[in-house]
Amino acid sequence: MTTRLLDHISSPADVKKLDDNELQSLCDEIRAFLIQSVSKTGGHLSSNLGTIELTVALHKIFETPIDKIVWDVGHQCYTHKILTGRKDGFSSLRMLNGISGFPNPNESTHDAFISGHGNTSISVAIGMAQAKKLRGEPGKVIAIIGDGAFTGGMVYEGMNNIRNLNNLIVILNDNKMSISKNVGSVAQYLTQLRTSPRYFKAKHDVESFLDRIPIVGAPVKNGLKGTKSLLRRALYHSTMFEEMGFQYVGPVDGHNVMELCTLFSAYRDEQTAPLFIHALTVKGKGFSPAEENPGEFHGVSAFDIHHVMDPDDAPASSFSTVFGRKLAALGDTDVRICAITAAMKYGTGLQFFYKQHKNRFFDVGMAEQHAVTFAAGLAVSGMLPVVSIYSTFLQRSYDQIIHDVNLQNLNVLFAVDRAGLVPGDGETHQGVYDTAFLSEFEKFKIVSPCNYAELEYWLEKLISEPGPKALRYPRGDEDPVLAQLACTGKEYDVYSYGENARTAVVTYGAQTKEVLAAAQAAFDAGTAVDVYKLTVVHPLAEHISTELSRYQRILFAEEGIKSGGIGEHLAAKLLQAGSHADYRHIAVPIKRLTHATADELRALFGLDAKSLAAVLTEQGDIK
Repeated sequence: MTTRLLDHISSPADVKKLDDNELQSLCDEIRAFLIQSVSKTGGHLSSNLGTIELTVALHKIFETPIDKIVWDVGHQCYTHKILTGRKDGFSSLRMLNGISGFPNPNESTHDAFISGHGNTSISVAIGMAQAKKLRGEPGKVIAIIGDGAFTGGMVYEGMNNIRNLNNLIVILNDNKMSISKNVGSVAQYLTQLRTSPRYFKAKHDVESFLDRIPIVGAPVKNGLKGTKSLLRRALYHSTMFEEMGFQYVGPVDGHNVMELCTLFSAYRDEQTAPLFIHALTVKGKGFSPAEENPGEFHGVSAFDIHHVMDPDDAPASSFSTVFGRKLAALGDTDVRICAITAAMKYGTGLQFFYKQHKNRFFDVGMAEQHAVTFAAGLAVSGMLPVVSIYSTFLQRSYDQIIHDVNLQNLNVLFAVDRAGLVPGDGETHQGVYDTAFLSEFEKFKIVSPCNYAELEYWLEKLISEPGPKALRYPRGDEDPVLAQLACTGKEYDVYSYGENARTAVVTYGAQTKEVLAAAQAAFDAGTAVDVYKLTVVHPLAEHISTELSRYQRILFAEEGIKSGGIGEHLAAKLLQAGSHADYRHIAVPIKRLTHATADELRALFGLDAKSLAAVLTEQGDIK
């Protein structure tokens, strides 16, 4: 792979030295580099291939960190990272002690804001732009937002509060909208006029001239603006943005680096109002499998560039696919079952339900709050909605869970995907909070299966149970050790390592593997241990505290957040039962989240088998 130019880019200043032909060559080199690199490490591919020219043009014209770039969502920042001196770090992308897959100010001064979730960039950028005004600081604030993010309401809340910030630029990275050939030609012609320096100067001169003409000048200027707005409304429906206070430019070709440079240069110094730039791009640009199936290449593990699977073929087994197939089968026999996702059809395994029950499948876009309240509306009307959302994104709908589902005790099942420790994506995507925030509701049932058999059993059981409930399961496939455990249908199971044990370990979900290995190691070292594997983690089984009170030492190992976690609920229950056991709760600390493999994270938090075994074999009380 030739990287003649890329090898000499160590900062945005190097980009500014390139001529027109070199800029396009640089884009081609970056595209080839990203395909090769991400195929080895995994990461977000489609979105990054679609923003290469846009990012190169931004760094050619603007100057970070004086100018701030806010990404929405941050996983499309790979080219930005390359151009800001982090190309060599891509061999350790999303690995422990390697570079993050998202912007992070702790990693580089060129990263303005941590952005792992969508719909946030405009609000953040408005805050930054306003702060620049208040502090008298130079520079622009540029929010780059995909069209998918416009399905989230926070985007409109932000646009409704732009005021008159002439240092704010919003770039719509539109990779879905198409324009017919004829309209496109006219739009392209007008865009070339509007983005040329001569047009900009002439527009300014005409407006200034009309402002100086008494009585008739202002009406004429307003009339011209009105005519212009009507023409743009007919061509490309820009009026909504203008009515919110933006100066609208576009659509522009988001893969024409020179056109983008011309546009950015024209408005960099002469901007008079908040600017909205509409850029058309192709998600997965330059890699045909990603162009054809951008959703499947949104986030990928390492793959063979020359042998790419069709995403509609049966994918490798995982908790998500097992869930999806089972739900689709249940939908065959119960027409009340509906499936809801928030822009993650393939990621949550709901493509199977979609194929079999299209009229009962709903992808609401990047709008988790709406997904939950929409489910509440279905439930109160007699349907059986299943809301499948990643644990990290479920956080965004907490208010709706409280008021619209739990308060009315509605029959909504939350399928919480990617629960527990999640490799790669790091602090913004860890699924470690759901047990803490869902267990705050007294009767909200939370089930955490450790293998496929439990997942299928509890999915079928929970759908028919009244009230709100959650079925949470990890990313990836089941562990071979845990696959051997029988599904008993009980709230918890007990596994004994030795007789007359005075030490008990409590756990749930994928963490069970490490606990079983630690118990075996402790037994081999002469310490008898009983393992309590919770399946229903909330509410805790009625008699479990009484049963555990007979042990002298209790260890709770939890692949979830420590504060407010299930381990704290159990501790309170033990105190109420009069237990005098020495109790230790090992869980995820909120301040040490990072990107790494799940096993590396467990070791970092003391949740791996070796660390747990060392605790179990300590002499004396647990400290």
